Amino acid sequence: MDIKAYIESGILELYVAGQLSEKENQEVYELMQEYPEILQEVLEIEAAVVKLTSSVSPHAVNFDSFEDKLNDKETRVVDLKPKKPNWISYTGWAASILLVGGLIWTLNTKVQLEEELQTVSTEKQYLEIQIEDARENLAATKTLLDAIRDKDIITVPLGGQGDYDKAFAKVYWNKADNTIYLDGEGLPDAPEGKVWQVWSLTLNPLTPTSLGTIDDFNTDDNKIFAITNANESQAFGITLEPEGGSESPTMEQLYTLGVVASTP
Repeated sequence: MDIKAYIESGILELYVAGQLSEKENQEVYELMQEYPEILQEVLEIEAAVVKLTSSVSPHAVNFDSFEDKLNDKETRVVDLKPKKPNWISYTGWAASILLVGGLIWTLNTKVQLEEELQTVSTEKQYLEIQIEDARENLAATKTLLDAIRDKDIITVPLGGQGDYDKAFAKVYWNKADNTIYLDGEGLPDAPEGKVWQVWSLTLNPLTPTSLGTIDDFNTDDNKIFAITNANESQAFGITLEPEGGSESPTMEQLYTLGVVASTP
């Protein structure tokens, strides 16, 4: 690009005066970012406009000095008629006002454009975060599906108990890595001040071992939770307990229970 020819074309003066279209303003703005010479020229034009405005006044009309005439005793008739106004001064002043008005409009346009670009950038970043979250969720879902579809997985249905006969859950137990995957879709959200607690049980004698509480049950979307279990479990149960969990299960709050099927 011939920068010198571009500067001498007069388009930068029109840019400062706010006489370009929105598309042309955008083009000049982009060239200012790319070429320091163009940016410097625009700054110099703007500085010249400000200087011109401060130095040119509509009162720059050339009147004769009245004081000399009043002090002249021999002068009986004082010509108070002013000389013809200097219309060039008025014209320069008006042109300056127009230029400054254009400059203010241009500056406002540039600020608005920068704000719009910032908004687009923010929306782009937000979209990128959403896409990354979706990828992570997809990867986690695939890992979960691979785990519960393993050929050696043990599936344990947990049915509703007593007054909670409509509740249900399911445990997928992978003995190879001492992990269970609890599907709690059939459980309601825990009331305020309560949490779901998962238990591993041996049946003879009946001995419960806590596998921990599910503190994020209400906020988790898929309701599937990976829990470490190194016990020789014969059954699994889920109770509703106070926040922090209990040392032993509250049997009146036993929602679901399921026995591990014996292998032949």
